[in-house]
Formats: sequence, C-alpha cells, structure tokens
Amino acid sequence: MGILNVTPDSFSDGGLHASAEGGLAQAMKLIGDGADILDIGGESTRPGAEPVPADEEIARTIPVIEAVHARWHGPISIDTMKPEVARAAMAAGARIWNDVTALTFSPDSPAVAADLGCEVVLMHMLGEPRSMQVEPRYDDVMAEVTDYLVARARVAEAAGVARARITLDPGVGFGKTIEHNLTLIAGLGQLTRTGYPVLMGASRKRMIRNLDPSAVEAGDRLGGSLAIALDAAARGASIVRVHDVRETVQALAVQAAIEGAVP
Repeated sequence: MGILNVTPDSFSDGGLHASAEGGLAQAMKLIGDGADILDIGGESTRPGAEPVPADEEIARTIPVIEAVHARWHGPISIDTMKPEVARAAMAAGARIWNDVTALTFSPDSPAVAADLGCEVVLMHMLGEPRSMQVEPRYDDVMAEVTDYLVARARVAEAAGVARARITLDPGVGFGKTIEHNLTLIAGLGQLTRTGYPVLMGASRKRMIRNLDPSAVEAGDRLGGSLAIALDAAARGASIVRVHDVRETVQALAVQAAIEGAVP
C-alpha cells in the first residue's frame, strides 16, 4: 500500500503533493514503483495534528482520486475518519475506507461502511491525534489492542459489513510508546490469529528515530521502515503501508526468494 498524503502538514511529506497535479504525479510514480493499493489522505493524523473540516478534506482528495481512477484500475483507499468523506471518495472511484478511528468517529460510520459495500481498515488509536502521545498507558498493550480491534470488527459486521472486507491495523505510533510499538510489532502473530487480514503501517515513523537518534528527518528512516515491513510480512501481515514503495517491493521480493530457496 503506497502512501499519498495530499496535505500541507503530514509528518513525512506534508505539502509535497498537495496540488491535484502533484498528487496525480506522485500516485503514478508509486504505482510504477509497484504499489498494489494507493492510500490517499487529506488530513494529517500525526501527533498534535489539528482536525480538518470535511469539505476541505474532500476538496483535497477527490480531484486526485478521480484523476488516478481515470488512469488506473487498481484499488484506491481513502484515509479518513469522516463518513461523508468516505462517501465522496467511493463515488470518485475509491474501494477501501482506511479509518484510524475504527469507525468510531461518527455513530453513523459502521452503517455508512455497510451501505457503501467497501472494504474497511480498522485501526487502533488511543485518544485522538492532538493528545494521543500524552503518556499513553496500557496494562497489556497486545491484548488490549487485539480485543479492541476484534470488538470493532464485530460492530462493523453487525452493521452489515462483510467479514471478508475487514482488515485490522494495530496502529503503531498512535497513542503508544516505543515499548508499546515494539511489543505490537513483535506480537503481530496474535493479531493475525484472529483470522482477519492485518495491515502494518510503521513507515518512517518516529519510533525509528527513537532507536536511531541520527534519523532526525523522516527521509532518513528507510532502513528501519524496511526492517519493520519485512518483519511484519514474516509474521503474517497481509498489507504493509509504506512511503518507499520501490525499495519495499524489492526487499519483499528478495525475502520471498530466500524463503523459496530454503531446502
């Protein structure tokens, strides 16, 4: 899953692809680099980010979704918590609703997802972006995140979303310390054993800087991003959400070749 942020303030690439033309150009590059899914977002959810009105989010994302859909028939994902943005995105050609709030932002979200008939990614986030990194606490982060996501999946299913259309995301970096993040990555098998597909999204995240203080800029975190993507794939993740598509595709191909050569 290639990441395309059409925002002015995302932590890694804010402002770089904010215009419709810039967004389309980056989308086609990610697709050419080997992205199977394109995830387009119009609201930053980095720690401390301020909310964006739905109409502004729609204005940022829909022209890009329409332009990409006119040129590519692969799956487009809308990265939003707002059901009205999801509706507009599906009408423009998106097929997946990637929701960092696991369909809790609006009471209508589960019913809207069911009505749209789209695939959904349910992510765990402790609190909301403005405050999620203020002393996050868990008794057992792996168990709590797993239980929460399974409960949210059941809510979605009860609303009419088909089980086969649900993917779970542990939400690395969303209301977690470095220790919490590492536990979730190392324990990913517990989440995959729920039977739902699992998405891992840790590309260029601050946790890599926590482990390598020299990686001050987001672009300096390729090595750590690849390490997490490879580890997640080995532990059963179905999707890795990344900025550096070409490098990740290559790393996964080499990993698969090595595994295929094992006697």
